[in-house]
Amino acid sequence: MGTTKQIESVSSVLKVFGILQALGEQQEIGITDIAQRLMMSKSTVYRFLQTMKTAGYVSQEGDSEKYSLTLKLFELGSKALEHVDMIALADRQMRSITKKTGEALHLGAFDDDAIIYIHKIDSRYNLRMYSRIGRRNPLYSTAIGKVLLAYRPEDEVRQILKNIEFIAHTQHTLKNLDAFIEELAKVRQEAVGEDCEEQEEGLRCLAVPVFDRFGVVIAGMSISFPTIRFDIARRDEYIAMLHEAAATLSSQLGYHDYPSYHHVTA
Repeated sequence: MGTTKQIESVSSVLKVFGILQALGEQQEIGITDIAQRLMMSKSTVYRFLQTMKTAGYVSQEGDSEKYSLTLKLFELGSKALEHVDMIALADRQMRSITKKTGEALHLGAFDDDAIIYIHKIDSRYNLRMYSRIGRRNPLYSTAIGKVLLAYRPEDEVRQILKNIEFIAHTQHTLKNLDAFIEELAKVRQEAVGEDCEEQEEGLRCLAVPVFDRFGVVIAGMSISFPTIRFDIARRDEYIAMLHEAAATLSSQLGYHDYPSYHHVTA
């Protein structure tokens, strides 16, 4: 039974993409034409088109049976392309820092109610942070998560995290939303997010924001250290390297007013 359902699901996905392709090849096309082209019943084509219309990917010409694509697929493709461009530009900056420090660099983006790693450069040391591209981590206990939210209005941050349970990954993890909001004020002032063993015992991270041409933080760039290799005396040096890299990347993305670093004493 499970195999049959899986085959049906795959078949349905293929039909959807077939309809999208047919719509993409012709500005306006009717149900009958699509059904004949794809060798599907008109009722099946109609059902899929109505679902895609509800989702916003297809528009219907009045009460006729003519359908066309909306710009929603273009918007999705543009977002993916933006990340691809950003990753290619970020790679050179990140590799430069890893070459100087030997430590791991990560690029993370906002994904619903978490961060997702979209690029990384591994540490040259055997003792290193475990990570992989595509891995998700909480916003509230990661340096990247902090810089991704620090420049958003407080009410928006509260809305994003309203259903999030603040799990104590370690004894250092922030305990609630109010504590997190308070932490974000410091992040904005320094233009630096810091994870002091909040996500994982024995691991520290520093992160800085990456801005797009509209001044919106679209990513965070971080450096990660096992605590035994983190030299607090070099903290400002690490931050300066990150800021230089992120400012260069932000400039390449069209933003030229990168914030200055102001050390905040505890």
